[in-house]
Amino acid sequence: DTAALAGVVLAPGITLYDLAQGRPPEAAAPGTVRWGLLVDMNRCKAGCDACVSACDRENGLGGGKAVTDAQWIRKIDLKDARGLARSLPMMCQHCAHPPCVDVCPTGASFKRADGIVLVDRHTCIGCRYCMMACPYKARSLVHVPLTEQNPEVPRGQGCVESCTLCVHRVDKGQTPACVESCPEGAMLFGDLN
Repeated sequence: DTAALAGVVLAPGITLYDLAQGRPPEAAAPGTVRWGLLVDMNRCKAGCDACVSACDRENGLGGGKAVTDAQWIRKIDLKDARGLARSLPMMCQHCAHPPCVDVCPTGASFKRADGIVLVDRHTCIGCRYCMMACPYKARSLVHVPLTEQNPEVPRGQGCVESCTLCVHRVDKGQTPACVESCPEGAMLFGDLN
């Protein structure tokens, strides 16, 4: 059923050409694809947080709502000047030119050849420059020691983190958990090239 998404025209000039395909673990991320996630705001329903719950479960996040809790994806409600209300998920946009990467003094924030923006927890010093640079407020600092983590998603106290587009799934040819869980089919993942 996901094969039907290949070649779907999303808007004039934007087409998903390829779906995620697995690669050997030892292979580098390919520069031939540019992974992206698109949200159809007409299909995203207010009050639904299936994507948030799926992200929390997949990545071992607590799902708490305290100001210090990690939040890789959150739902926001928007209202335009005409009063038209929309709801959409907000997470790291994996920018073409990510400001978080530009300001990182240690190189912990980096962009893979396939467009996925990540944080190397071994080099992150927790300075939070990337958090200040992010126009989407999509990064969180881990404030507390972590236990019972998903071994495929290592996290650490004192490190900044954000949505990874479920890179551990993408590298196996799967889609991000949020996309898979959306009951309305509002989220589409694929190659934006």
